[in-house]
Amino acid sequence: MKMLAVGAALATVLAIGAPIAASAATAHNVVLVPGAFTDKSSWDKVAHILRAKGFKVAEVDIPLTSLDADVAATRQVLDAQKGATVLVGHSWGGVVIGEVGDSPKVKALVYVSAFAPDKGETLQALTSNGPPTEGLKAVRPDAKGFLSIDPTAYAHVFVGDIPAAQGEELAQKQRPINGAAFAAPATVAAWHLKPTYYAIAANDLMVPPQAEAFFAKRMNATTVTLQSSHASPVSHPEEVAALIEQAAKGE
Repeated sequence: MKMLAVGAALATVLAIGAPIAASAATAHNVVLVPGAFTDKSSWDKVAHILRAKGFKVAEVDIPLTSLDADVAATRQVLDAQKGATVLVGHSWGGVVIGEVGDSPKVKALVYVSAFAPDKGETLQALTSNGPPTEGLKAVRPDAKGFLSIDPTAYAHVFVGDIPAAQGEELAQKQRPINGAAFAAPATVAAWHLKPTYYAIAANDLMVPPQAEAFFAKRMNATTVTLQSSHASPVSHPEEVAALIEQAAKGE
């Protein structure tokens, strides 16, 4: 997918602020933000692994009614954390953590098959410069402008690398997103300010893997590539959890 030019935005990286005081130590808090077309339970496997390692983990229940509403829900959970925190976003959740991640509590940002717009960019613009993916072709609007994935296509396009029965179970938890949210411009782009990590899903049918690689490179993120569908927190939780632990340690 052809992406928007980075232009002078990369120069902003030179203005990176100093890490928070606790950044030399491991962050023990992790806040997980889901994407569109799913709910916070998509993080359950990753959360279980991290809790077993001693991390305090919170999964955000974003309303998906607007970017502002999702940011507010995430900020409320982040504000409740005590100490340094790793903020993680999957898919649409990447847009959200980019708005919230400038908090002094945030030690690092982890993007998982996620959008990472720069200031002024919208998800709508980022996805309109190339042919739609198989997954985007399966997205349908309802009468109120909320978008969801065709249930008959969901298991294949969203999480095609787990047994079909499990994919269909995940489809039943699907939550629609207000299509207007995709036109909301990013205003913070906290990846300019914090260390970033990115998990590319090589077999993603929702977000083009080339776009994910673009985001990761533009952020100068520590990057791993998983042989995964879009929903890598569900199909590859061990690898995703390992990247989050790496971010928590500052490695």
